[in-house]
Amino acid sequence: MITLNELNNLPKKDAFEALERCCVAKNWINKVIENRPFFNEEALINTASNIWFNQCNKNDYLEAFTGHPKIGDVNSLKEKFAHTSKWAENEQAKVEEANINTIEALAKANEDYEQKFGYIFIVSASGKSAEEMLTIINTRLHNTIEDEIYVAMNEQHKITVIRLVKLLKSLKNHDSLKSHITTHALDTALGVPAKQMVITLNQIQNNNTKPISVGVTNTDGRIADILPPGRFLKPGIYAMVFKTEAYYKLTNQNGFYPEVVIQFKVTDKSHYHIPLLVNPFGYSTYRGS
Repeated sequence: MITLNELNNLPKKDAFEALERCCVAKNWINKVIENRPFFNEEALINTASNIWFNQCNKNDYLEAFTGHPKIGDVNSLKEKFAHTSKWAENEQAKVEEANINTIEALAKANEDYEQKFGYIFIVSASGKSAEEMLTIINTRLHNTIEDEIYVAMNEQHKITVIRLVKLLKSLKNHDSLKSHITTHALDTALGVPAKQMVITLNQIQNNNTKPISVGVTNTDGRIADILPPGRFLKPGIYAMVFKTEAYYKLTNQNGFYPEVVIQFKVTDKSHYHIPLLVNPFGYSTYRGS
């Protein structure tokens, strides 16, 4: 690990090698280096995000994807990018806990994904089980080729920030690591968090819907990383889509609503928390804190 001051003062070659451990897209790395010095951690996170989402393109995204192994195939990274293999192994640690049926289903889904989109499945795997990643990839397989690249690049930057935290001593638990958008779901019929519910964040523009992020609620019914730190949605209309029908099947309930769509307006960079209180025959929401 290094300090922010050390990153600011590293020779360009050494800074490039350090940042390459976080993301292998050369354009992103060079632009981050050009923006030094960073006066604090928040400036680094916001600049890194702004460059990725506003100054990089599809070729940069595809280049970044090559810096990752397929989910469950960490050995594939050891020869190609030995300096990041340990980080990738730790990020995918929960895959090893899965049963053989889940592993085989995940492998098949990875093949289908790569055949359809032309690149490997990119997901921020830290803390996610193989079952959760299988749910996410099967959801994202329904995206169009045009839409999926933007969901994948969103996941890529989540991984980049996770690795920046591993690189810099002072970033752990920093306030700048919070997501602009968060959510949680509570099953009011059972009186428990609605875990393993698929939620999609979409942008609505000119009557068109564009997916931004796909996640699965954790044991607390929450998704804290819908967006990578430093990414702020532009003012506009967005929708959180809760896949309630699949959730009810998991909990042996018969629900009336196959999904719940909550539209909301983003006007600034303040935190937006979109909760759902749901039961088989009704639901409610509010702007949380």
